[in-house]
Amino acid sequence: MDAVITYVNGLDPVWQAEYASCAPEGAILAKRYRDWGTLRYLLRGIEKHMPFVDKVFLLVSGDSQVPGWVDRSAVNVILHKDVIPERFLPTFNSTTIEMFMHRIPGLGEEFLYFNDDMFPVMDCRPEDFFQEGRPVIGFSRHLLAGGKYKKRVRNSDHQARKALGKAPSLLFVRPQHTCSPMLRSESEKLYEVSYEDIFKVVSKFRTTDNFNQYLYLDYLYYQGMTVEGKISNKHLSPAVHNPETIVANILNPSTKLLCINDVSMSEEAFDRYSSAVLSAFESHFPSPSRFEIQ
Repeated sequence: MDAVITYVNGLDPVWQAEYASCAPEGAILAKRYRDWGTLRYLLRGIEKHMPFVDKVFLLVSGDSQVPGWVDRSAVNVILHKDVIPERFLPTFNSTTIEMFMHRIPGLGEEFLYFNDDMFPVMDCRPEDFFQEGRPVIGFSRHLLAGGKYKKRVRNSDHQARKALGKAPSLLFVRPQHTCSPMLRSESEKLYEVSYEDIFKVVSKFRTTDNFNQYLYLDYLYYQGMTVEGKISNKHLSPAVHNPETIVANILNPSTKLLCINDVSMSEEAFDRYSSAVLSAFESHFPSPSRFEIQ
């Protein structure tokens, strides 16, 4: 199976200029664009704990986004323009990018989609993610869609049902938030029947009308093509966890994957957290991976 990583370095001056030219007046860079400097540890985690991963694709807005230490002979760098129709570019909306990932040239049938805040920290097996060609993922069921995120989740559920000719439902499903196991061919099928609806809602910045990556997972679920099962992971956030707790989970993990979410915080707090996290990851992954220039 392959891995697809979406990555944004908000410190890149080329990217910042593009953002400033498109953002509404008075907008500031959102926390979701902040670079913690942890990409190398995601790649080290894939090499150490997911040796079954074949090709790794790094999906970025432009060439200036690729860190200088990345070995491009080992990492397949894909630009947004390679997969996203030109009329939707530039985009600063991860949900827009997610609509087009399956169009990556050379992408294998089975692939794992990683946000750049998701890290393998214990040994994984192929069966954790795919069993007999079917993605393994847990789904929860919901009635209310409070908040912008839940509305995008509900939108995705409704569109997946529509693509399959299923009647609308008040209930909607939400896949487990982890690295997502996906099937390229099924994503292509959904895209073919839904691209007009997708094109209506993609946007440069997030809105409550967007679909997200769950559209493709829900499409599999409603066809009975998924295996119900929770992938071993844990979510940590500076909003509720102190640096010591996050470090302890990196150094002595109890789950196979860790997600370390960013939140709004002062620069002083960010420096404290990021320095602790980087130090812990360097202890957990002391050796460079094949994805780094040696």
